Amino acid sequence: MTSNPLERKSQAWSALFSEPMSELVQRYTASVGFDRRLWRADIAGSLAHADMLAHQGIISHADHEAIQRGLAQIGDDIEAGRFEWKLELEDVHLNIEARLTQLVGDAGKRLHTARSRNDQVATDVRLWLRDEIDALNILLVALQRALVEVASRHAATIMPGYTHLQVAQPVSFGHHLLAYVEMFARDAQRFAEVRVRTNQLPLGAAALAGTSYPLQRERVARSLGMVDAQGSACVCQNSLDAVSDRDFAIEFSAAAALCMVHVSRLSEELVLWMSQNFGFITLPDRFCTGSSIMPQKKNPDVAELARGKTGRVVGHLMGLLMLMKGQPLAYNKDNQEDKEPLFDTADTLRDTLRIFAEMLGGLKVNPEAMQRAAAKGYATATDLADYLVNKGMAFRDAHEVVAAAVKQAQQRGIDLSELPLEDLRAFNAMIDADVYQVLTLRGSLDSRSVLGGTAPAQVLAQVARHRVRLA
Repeated sequence: MTSNPLERKSQAWSALFSEPMSELVQRYTASVGFDRRLWRADIAGSLAHADMLAHQGIISHADHEAIQRGLAQIGDDIEAGRFEWKLELEDVHLNIEARLTQLVGDAGKRLHTARSRNDQVATDVRLWLRDEIDALNILLVALQRALVEVASRHAATIMPGYTHLQVAQPVSFGHHLLAYVEMFARDAQRFAEVRVRTNQLPLGAAALAGTSYPLQRERVARSLGMVDAQGSACVCQNSLDAVSDRDFAIEFSAAAALCMVHVSRLSEELVLWMSQNFGFITLPDRFCTGSSIMPQKKNPDVAELARGKTGRVVGHLMGLLMLMKGQPLAYNKDNQEDKEPLFDTADTLRDTLRIFAEMLGGLKVNPEAMQRAAAKGYATATDLADYLVNKGMAFRDAHEVVAAAVKQAQQRGIDLSELPLEDLRAFNAMIDADVYQVLTLRGSLDSRSVLGGTAPAQVLAQVARHRVRLA
């Protein structure tokens, strides 16, 4: 049975086919429900493509003007919510092209000269992702600034530093927070590197083999801002690679997953610090919830949820890797499945960074609780070993001496600093009255004034460095 061609006119490829697409297949293969968010990038790419076609004499200037006029109206309609998205038109590209043809006639049909949806969608995703990376880097700066400001106020606040979640040595709370600033700074660097490889033009690759039309791809790249630091056009150099690979999306997802892992580590600490067993911090009420049955509860839901959403973002990375692993060159329909995980990754990370910057700005710290916790775990034991080393003892021998002193203090239920001098001297005669200067938490903190150390002076120097970097 042959259907009426008029019934199939919505598909750009339908002239070859003898029956319309099944409604089930239509729903299964359509992407317009989620890829419509690429509309700005699609219009921008089309405008740059049309400009180049007119410049090269491939379309007339009258057609170019009509295309510009029609795309401007479509952009206004989408922005205002007046645009009618149609499932039967499959995707964002055909929806916009069909409406453009309705508005400007044959000029709209000529827009697709010398391009395919393959290089069109690759360009759209790159343009969209470039803007997402720019927005994420602004949010990463805001988050780092929030952490730096809290660190500046707590450069001298003593807290226990942990290894294996056991009290290890006293550190500055400001120093602890600046560790996350370093992590997020590296995340920003990774996104900047991904942006360079994302900001390359696939248009002109057409379906897979390039085109016989006399294109000027560099002109399109410059129109779209796809240039390097020296202003040279960044154009994908192999047509097969340009339309088929999504390594830029995978690389972005990897950077996003690692950034979320850093958020998750911070989240875990916020959850611990807020618990009654620690009591180190209080989060603003607007970022917490209560219990439906226990009226005394104040739950750090934002931190917990961010910890959970990290698994979601890491899962998207794994999904994209699996999506690409078995694809032969060039474009395959599998690649339609890149968008939902990519969109969700960007949305999740963007929302998380925004909320964390605000939440950390309202963080309240309990220095007394931190100091009490630091005093519980013989945190100055290493300082006593260093003291003996400075007196001439080999470190391994000093380690044994201090272990014996700690054991005796534990048996008595007191801190090292509470052991009488004569008892300390019983472990080694080199110990003198000046030992108590290094056995205090404050003395331990202040002594670690090496570059990158936890001494308040070093923390404030790092705060100053970060403020300049983030200005």
